[in-house]
Amino acid sequence: MTGRRTDRRLGARWRRRRPLRTRLAVAASAAVALVAVCVCVASFFVIRYKLYQQLDQNLAQTATLVAQQHEYDKDYGVLTGECRFLGAPACSQIVPADSADDPKKPYLLPVTGATRQVAAGELTPYYTSFTLPDGKPGRMLTTHYGKGAAVQVAMRADIAERGVRQTAAILAVVGGAGVLLSAVGGYWVSRTGLAPVARLTATAERIAATRDARHRIELPPGPPERAGRARKFGRFGHRGGEDEVTRLATAFNTMLGELEESVAARRRLVADASHELRTPLTALRTNAELLARADLLNKAQRDRASGALARQLREVTGLVNDLIELARDEEPQPLVEDVALAPLVSHVVEAAREHWPTIAFTLHTTPEAAALTLPGVPSRLARLITNLLDNAAKFSPPGGLVEVTLSPHSLTVRDHGPGISPEDLPHVFDRFYRAEKARSLPGSGLGLAMARQIARAHGAELSAEHAPGGGALFRLTLR
Repeated sequence: MTGRRTDRRLGARWRRRRPLRTRLAVAASAAVALVAVCVCVASFFVIRYKLYQQLDQNLAQTATLVAQQHEYDKDYGVLTGECRFLGAPACSQIVPADSADDPKKPYLLPVTGATRQVAAGELTPYYTSFTLPDGKPGRMLTTHYGKGAAVQVAMRADIAERGVRQTAAILAVVGGAGVLLSAVGGYWVSRTGLAPVARLTATAERIAATRDARHRIELPPGPPERAGRARKFGRFGHRGGEDEVTRLATAFNTMLGELEESVAARRRLVADASHELRTPLTALRTNAELLARADLLNKAQRDRASGALARQLREVTGLVNDLIELARDEEPQPLVEDVALAPLVSHVVEAAREHWPTIAFTLHTTPEAAALTLPGVPSRLARLITNLLDNAAKFSPPGGLVEVTLSPHSLTVRDHGPGISPEDLPHVFDRFYRAEKARSLPGSGLGLAMARQIARAHGAELSAEHAPGGGALFRLTLR
């Protein structure tokens, strides 16, 4: 048992220390070589069986002929002894069950206890291979001969023996060639089959060394309908085949494409955040330095600087909180619950009426949506709706109307302001993007981007469009 465990440990250590290509080549070669050897061994035994079967059939026919020709002859001993020649007929002799009845002349063929048992009817006929007196190979059949006697017939087996030896030599050569070809085939299979894995490894190592996610694994060309995916994720991003290794490489390319987009988005977020924070931080520093020399300022100047400092602190705090919210891709699962949308929307609309007293907010909930629920985080969904209402109120004129409609499939927020220009419409959900009309209004440009992120985290989709008759309409499509 100890030796067997040691062998297993050595085998496992060898497998760990060898590359996958070597292990695959050895496994494939061993499998093919085993099949080739098994086929050769099976062929050898089948041919050997057929050669001796033909010889045994000739012996059986000769034994029947001898029995017919000497049916009433009870003279024991050798009947014919010409089998010492290759083309001569079979040797034959009759052996009694009792050794006391043996003739004085010695037997030509070997007589054993089994021969006496066959003569006595105690043993079934049998075939045996032996060596003739002149040293040549022979084949002998011992069978019944009347009552109390057995007949033995033998023939030279040179042809069968030579055929067996020739067959063994030929099959040995064929088996050796099969093992050699299996080794070559195993190496070829491992080299071609693991080529995508080698490219994947090289690409991963290159990305790890350069930290550049733009690299892709080269794949064979795929069907035309997958070309769009190739254009999205790089030159070699399309699916070129259906085998597992190619699918792995394709999935790796897709992951690299997503990683590249994520890295680019993070870099844009950091760049935009640093740009947006630079102005309020500079103002904060200026006002802080001004208040540090408060003894040189009168009361009105100190109050004005203090108010500006507090206002700028609120803006920076709000911007930082928005950035933290945007940096979170998923909703916290412990806080997810079934949220009743109708009461939540009503509460948010009431809060908006208090925050924007000069704007009229109307809410229409269809009867089918009164009991509508959505799995999510209530505070995050409230933040989404609040951002939409604040955006609509910000662009509405004093006394303007903001219409909120909740149906079983969507939530819409419409204002009657200037609307969204065609060149701004594709970018309204981009981070820090502010249309030319909105640059003079308060805000950081993160509200709509945050609203879309919250919507997608809850399985919904937020879109913007031109409202009929003027204004903008934001539609939250529910699952």
